[in-house]
Amino acid sequence: MPQFSDDLFLGPAQGYQGTGSYASTATFTGSIATTVLTVTEMLSGDPIAVGMYVDNANISTGTYITAFATGAGGVGTYTVNNSQTSASATVSAAGNALAGNPSPMPVGVGPLGRIYVFDVLPQTVDAANIAASQTPTGTSVTLTAGSSVKSVVRSDGTTVLQLDCPRAISVTLASAGTARAYTISGYDYYGQAMTEVITSVAAATTNGKKAWYQITGVTGAGGSGTAITIGTTQLIGLPVRISDGSYLAHVGWNSAFAIDTGTLAVAVGAAATSTTGDVRGTFSPSSAPDGVKRLVLGILLPGIAVGPNATRVGAFGVTQA
Repeated sequence: MPQFSDDLFLGPAQGYQGTGSYASTATFTGSIATTVLTVTEMLSGDPIAVGMYVDNANISTGTYITAFATGAGGVGTYTVNNSQTSASATVSAAGNALAGNPSPMPVGVGPLGRIYVFDVLPQTVDAANIAASQTPTGTSVTLTAGSSVKSVVRSDGTTVLQLDCPRAISVTLASAGTARAYTISGYDYYGQAMTEVITSVAAATTNGKKAWYQITGVTGAGGSGTAITIGTTQLIGLPVRISDGSYLAHVGWNSAFAIDTGTLAVAVGAAATSTTGDVRGTFSPSSAPDGVKRLVLGILLPGIAVGPNATRVGAFGVTQA
């Protein structure tokens, strides 16, 4: 997986970059009606994030936030996994790790930049390795680990489907039907909770834009009326934020010496939502992955991504939605 090259030093400083992750907690006033959490006042702590467990004396054990609705970290509504009724009261939320700023250089100038060598062997694209063919009658889609996907239990006890590498996913409808917005919930490669809405209507495959690593659930707005499958695509998630294609120093694919003519989607620059692209960017190679072709990217890291002036956003992109 990803590696750093040796540093080029202009001074005696020690060179390192850390993800600076920390557990997030929040306290707010909120109530629950069925699966809708309504937050009326933020009292203390971090912004509310997808994946946070919520708790007080009236809330069912194991209840956690699965998606944003009108809320995006503060006052508003959110979706939770357990249907229940809980009157307005003080609620504690915790459990989602947030990425902090990279570790600064302690002394001297240090490296002015680095090359990040991203080396990955993506497995074959499979349109049904996250959810096998089914015709949902309610809101939930049954997830089943298929080829190159594993069912694992996270340290917080959540069971997820884990992909072979960070990559976008797709929804395929067997025949044309009423448009359905499918909401995917889960985590990126750094453990940051995220959601994405993929709307599909035609008898075709609709690709998402975000790079997923772990999937916790997929819900749709009612039955699909036709058989659907959910699987992986050839859009590979980048390990660090790329805001411009000029920062790709090398793009190697399938052992070729020449630069690959794949497609780069740069990182989202503004606030992320459930329908925007990836916060670090994605790359689609010129031919389909097959578990044999290797992708090697040489990524130039600017000063905002590494070194004494680095920031979390500069290295890892804006906060996931």
